[in-house]
Parts: sequence; structure tokens; C-alpha cells
Amino acid sequence: MNWIVYILITLGTFCFMEFVAWATHKYVMHKWLWFLHEDHHVKSPGFFEKNDAFFLIFAIPSWLCIMLGSMNEKYWVVSIGAGIALYGLAYFIVHDIIIHQRFKLFTRSNNRFVKAVRWAHKMHHKHLGKEDGESFGMLIVARKYWQKVKNDEQRVRAFKSSSR
Repeated sequence: MNWIVYILITLGTFCFMEFVAWATHKYVMHKWLWFLHEDHHVKSPGFFEKNDAFFLIFAIPSWLCIMLGSMNEKYWVVSIGAGIALYGLAYFIVHDIIIHQRFKLFTRSNNRFVKAVRWAHKMHHKHLGKEDGESFGMLIVARKYWQKVKNDEQRVRAFKSSSR
């Protein structure tokens, strides 16, 4: 197979993982694995959360695809594992660093995507229980949160122009 096909498989897997993560978050984490996810909504002391176990849960299929695909020269399987791993990296950067500030980087971003994803996640966390949740994805942000960011920017511009 051509290396371009492997790149496309990796990118396709990365994109597909947003839907896997959404479904897992809504139908697994907020249902029968709530006991692992709950401490993410109701903060407890300490740096680590039981919710961090999901890192391993998602890392295992990635590792298996990369390892077994490499051992059997099935590089399309390696590409699937790489796509899962890249999504995991994106999740770590967006969710743990940008949104929850577990590491103090990107604390004052004016990027519209960052603002919209923070709004969406804030609305997700306003629900402390496992029911009545919203905004279960990470990279695909609903239009209403983009609109909130746009409205906020318009209010700031109006305030700045009226105070001159």
C-alpha cells in the first residue's frame, strides 16, 4: 500500500475518534462507568483523578494496533493505532491543558476555537450528576457555543467603543 493511504487511514481514524469519544463519554462514562468519571465533575483533592483511567482504556487499543500491526507487517492497522494515539494527544492538549489547565499553558488564549471549546466544556460541567448532560464531544463544538463567543466579542467591542 502507498504511504499516502496510511496517512489517510491515520487521519480518518483521528476524525472517527471524535465520534467514538462522544459516544463513550455520553453512553459509557455518564452511565455504567460513572464511578470512574464522577470525580472529574465533582472535584476531589489531588492532581490525579479516577477519570484518568480512561487514558489507559483508550491507549490499549492504540498500542495493540501499533504493536500487532508492526509485528505482522499490517501497516494499515498501525495507521489505525497511530490515529487513535494522535487523538489521545489532541485530547490531552485540548482537555487537560487548554480546558482544565492541569498544566499552566495557554492560560489566556484569544483563539475562537479555544473560547468555544471552553464554553462547551463549562456547560458540560455545570451538570454535577451523570444525568442531563450536554456537550459530550471535544473537537467538534456546537454552533451555539461559537455564537456565544461571537456575542461576547461583540459586547467587548461595543463596550470599548462606548468608553472612548
